[in-house]
Amino acid sequence: MGSAGSADRYLPDTVQQAVKILVVGAFGVGKTTLVGSVSEIEPLRTEEHITEASAGVDDLAGVGTKHTTTVAMDFGRITLNARIALYLFGTPGQRRFWDLWEGLAEGALGVLALVDTRRIEDSFDVLEQLELRGLPFAVAVNEFPDSEKYETGEIRSALDLLDETPVVLCDARDPRSSLEALITLVQYVFERAARPAAPQEPAV
Repeated sequence: MGSAGSADRYLPDTVQQAVKILVVGAFGVGKTTLVGSVSEIEPLRTEEHITEASAGVDDLAGVGTKHTTTVAMDFGRITLNARIALYLFGTPGQRRFWDLWEGLAEGALGVLALVDTRRIEDSFDVLEQLELRGLPFAVAVNEFPDSEKYETGEIRSALDLLDETPVVLCDARDPRSSLEALITLVQYVFERAARPAAPQEPAV
């Protein structure tokens, strides 16, 4: 289990808004890597080694040499600009941990959903969970070295996303790329919140 030894580092006095963001995705898609790459504090990780107890429970196909799994959450922080700081909460990817999403999602402004195109079908249930909870989200395609390259339009079609849902390509290992994905999400959420509410039908 990791340590957040530098988690008491103070934010700049100019920061006026702290925003909670969830980072979700299927097992092995790169959530822990993204939070760790972009966090300005030492990230808190709750990873445990994968053991034989996972056999028949967690689908390890396609995750290469992955030997650990998040069992509670990852936590990191990034000061987005002089006024806004993001608090990042990475969720476990396996179905058996989805009940944790309820607590982690409380107070979240939006969700960055990571997708691995080598196992894109694993993302369907994750996105369905977000839609059921009514959480605004953006999709970030984590481009692994052996991933086939696709246009964002192709990915949008494969995932059956709404036209307004942002889709970006990223490398979860690269802080700049991860930050750009988060900025895309935050801009989308703020723009969405600023839209005028649709008029409601009068009661009959």
